[in-house]
Amino acid sequence: MNKIASFCVDHTKLKPGVYVSRVDGDVVTYDIRMRRPNCGNYLENGVLHTFEHLFATYARNSRFSDSIIYVGPMGCRTGFYFLVRDKMSHEDVIRLLQESFAFVAAFEGDIPGAAESECGNYLEHDLEGAKRVAAEMGEVIKDWTPEKTRYEA
Repeated sequence: MNKIASFCVDHTKLKPGVYVSRVDGDVVTYDIRMRRPNCGNYLENGVLHTFEHLFATYARNSRFSDSIIYVGPMGCRTGFYFLVRDKMSHEDVIRLLQESFAFVAAFEGDIPGAAESECGNYLEHDLEGAKRVAAEMGEVIKDWTPEKTRYEA
């Protein structure tokens, strides 16, 4: 079998940031890398889960809602994949991510979609942890530019 594109990225060189993972027609997949791979500091399940709920809710309710295809965690627990239509520029994506992370970092109240009738694992959430990692990642990408969205060679 052919190796998939994400397995061809040298994970020993990846640092937290936002990268274009692939482009398929009019769909752009962004790698939102929140942790360095294989360094033992992974996103805990409750943090990952809550961050997903808040990030997806914010992005899908933004002015770019029609361009958002998917927000989902990486199985390795080092970040998220963010799929958008290519009518969003890299600048738009970076700005939306900055806004989304600020929203998560400041969030107070009930986690959207975290009721038993709405979620397959409604008891495993960590709002304070999600707020912490959102604030950390917000600092990482506060000055991010489209030029930085390319993986290092």
